[in-house]
Amino acid sequence: MSQVREERTTPPSMLARADEIQQQIQQLSSRDWQLWSIVLLLVLVLTSGLLALVFPNLAWTQRFIRIEKIEQSYLPQLFFGLISLILLSNIYLLGQKLTLNATRRTLIRELVLNERLENLSLIDPLTQLPNRRAMNELIPREVARANRIGSNLTVLAMDLNGFRAINSRFGSLEGDSVLVEFSKILKTVFRGGDIIFRQGGDEFLVVMPDTGEQQAEAPMQRLTQAIEQWNLNSHKDYEMAMAWGMASYVTGSDVADVLRAVDRKMYQKKHHLVPVF
Repeated sequence: MSQVREERTTPPSMLARADEIQQQIQQLSSRDWQLWSIVLLLVLVLTSGLLALVFPNLAWTQRFIRIEKIEQSYLPQLFFGLISLILLSNIYLLGQKLTLNATRRTLIRELVLNERLENLSLIDPLTQLPNRRAMNELIPREVARANRIGSNLTVLAMDLNGFRAINSRFGSLEGDSVLVEFSKILKTVFRGGDIIFRQGGDEFLVVMPDTGEQQAEAPMQRLTQAIEQWNLNSHKDYEMAMAWGMASYVTGSDVADVLRAVDRKMYQKKHHLVPVF
């Protein structure tokens, strides 16, 4: 297993476009408020116009309101003006609302597509596990969380034994099948809070938040039993086997040291070497 040293390769333009779309959606929300303000102002104007028709002339005196009659010849013009104002305002507001809704739908579709493309770039298509790119994003987050709250964090690295021989003897399709079956076992054994990665080839990594090395022994036993059970039920001409290494993150240390430690331990077990500390 090689340590994580590949830089994040998600296209910067994709992330920048996602931020831009979110800003545009927020701007559309502010335009919604502007339209509602126009509607409120229109209601006030129409209310004033109706009051002017019902009470044509209001003249305030010291203690009472004096009502004078308006000439009947002005009423048709007033009604026509109010109706025209209502129609033009409704046409304008309806057009603006339709435009805003269409723009919002377009932006949301683009944002969803953008997020799907970004997610696809972080998922291994064969095993449907997070890939090496995802490691560069998620592991630093878990390390920052462990540093912030002082929680345990354990990293487990695994490498399938004899994988190249399986590919050579039975073909790449059988090799892919082994990888898929092994990833299914990992998903079954480890809890939902644990993050399982496929680094590439036959190399896998599991990050276990809030877990110490002693606590991680239980899922390792379940994993060993699950592999043994798979070998009994598969009736293959080969057996699934793995080498593994485990190490805990120490608060404030460099996560690269942990990755080197699990790499070293796995290599020692794979080649039956005496541990050197």
